[in-house]
Amino acid sequence: MCDLVARTGRLQQRYEDGSRLVAGCIPFRYINSDKDGNSESGKVIQVLMISSSSGPGLLFPKGGWENDETVREAAVREAVEEAGVRGILMDFLGNYEFKSKTHQDEFSPEGLCKAAMYALYVKEELETWPEHETRTRKWLTIEEAVENCRHAWMKDALVEGFCKWHKEKMDKGEEITSEH
Repeated sequence: MCDLVARTGRLQQRYEDGSRLVAGCIPFRYINSDKDGNSESGKVIQVLMISSSSGPGLLFPKGGWENDETVREAAVREAVEEAGVRGILMDFLGNYEFKSKTHQDEFSPEGLCKAAMYALYVKEELETWPEHETRTRKWLTIEEAVENCRHAWMKDALVEGFCKWHKEKMDKGEEITSEH
């Protein structure tokens, strides 16, 4: 049984200029691709994607940013609720705007959303999590994630946000897996 419970409802949602504010993350890890496991160059990055509750294709965890939390707290909460992962929330990757067909309401009649996306270095995968009965999770390479991503804005967050951020970190020789 999962002790964590997903937040529901719209009463605490944040809005700005007719857009619902959303927070999310791109969870990632490294795996060894070389046979002997001791080569630094043998590290391959994988990102975690989850199934959509409303159709085909895969997503990154994201959801409404609520009044009683910071945007970073909302991104961490969504990773636990939707993907069942915990880790180190790293850098801000960018804001991504999109239209939601399922989240049109009096505050955002056209379903406009603005998502603040972050990189999340995964340190723990939970066996059960609030949405484990309705979502599956899958580790993918960047290429596989681009192919399977349901929404164009999430592909942008992955390619233009996450991949550029990761390359800059690597080019500077910064250690990504250390405490932030």
